[in-house]
Amino acid sequence: MIRLFDFGWRIAEGARQTEGMCRSIKTLRPPVQPEEATEEEIRAAALQYVRKVSGFRAPAAHNREVFERAVEAVASATAELLDGLEVRGGAARRAAG
Repeated sequence: MIRLFDFGWRIAEGARQTEGMCRSIKTLRPPVQPEEATEEEIRAAALQYVRKVSGFRAPAAHNREVFERAVEAVASATAELLDGLEVRGGAARRAAG
C-alpha cells in the first residue's frame, strides 16, 4: 500500500521513515551536525537523494549525464539552503565569501 502525505511524498506502507524522509540522508545543519557540512557531505546527500528519486543506484550509460546534472543541481541547492539557514535566530552558517 502507498500513502500520499500532505506534502506530496509517497511512502510504501511499512517502509522505514523519519518524518517522510529517506533515513540514509543525514541532517547537515547544526545542532545535529556540530560543524559546517563539507562539500563531500553535501554531494553525498545529493547523490543519495537522486538515487532515491530516480530508483537507480547507478545510472545506465544513456542516463549518466542527466543523473550527474541532477546530483550537481541538488548539491548546489543544498549548499545554498545551508548557507542561508539561521538556527534559532543565530547568524547564517557560513560567512559570505
